[in-house]
Amino acid sequence: MEWPLLASLAPEQRTELLSRTTIRDVVRGQFVVREGEPSDSFHLIEEGHLAVRVSTADGDTATLNVLGPGDSFGELSLLRDDAPTRSASVVALERSRTRALSAADFAGFRRDHHGAEHLLLQLLGQRVEELSTRLVEVMYDDLGRRVERRLRDLVAAYATGDDGPVEIPLTQEDLAEIVGATRPSTNQALHDLAARGVVHLGRGRISVLDPSSLDGARPAGVARRPGVTR
Repeated sequence: MEWPLLASLAPEQRTELLSRTTIRDVVRGQFVVREGEPSDSFHLIEEGHLAVRVSTADGDTATLNVLGPGDSFGELSLLRDDAPTRSASVVALERSRTRALSAADFAGFRRDHHGAEHLLLQLLGQRVEELSTRLVEVMYDDLGRRVERRLRDLVAAYATGDDGPVEIPLTQEDLAEIVGATRPSTNQALHDLAARGVVHLGRGRISVLDPSSLDGARPAGVARRPGVTR
């Protein structure tokens, strides 16, 4: 498994960094980390798909993002001497595997390798870029375009490598939470895409029939940005 985030490290540095990680296997519905607990480890996702969820004011939970192989989360644990609290929970949507790097182990790696500083800067740069993009979308993009862009990201997470349809095992309500819109509005946007032949709506899943027609679709092989959570 290759993580784009680690590309700036020399091969021997990547090998050493990964040797300091602990493999964590989880099954569907199992939490990898929980919102509010100490953030003392950074995770690289090796297999499966994980949902980033937060608690809402009315006591429910909302899905912010879905992460897949090559993504990462928990970077703030690497940046502070004290352990911040997790800003979101991360729960497995299927059998998944992460590589957990403790803050203490990364501190040791950082002392031994100057490349670690560049890795941290890259992490922060990616997070700032992602947050800025989301803010601009919320302020200036209409709902239809936001739905297409979130579907584009989900296609990147669930694509199998060919150019055919991509099945996303999420409900329309899940997508509405990720987009930050109401379910009826998101449902209407999805039906508009279905009428164009871009998606097919099934029970508990969304099939993207023509990924290349989504707004801002990336060419195959272009990495996704990691999801936002501490």
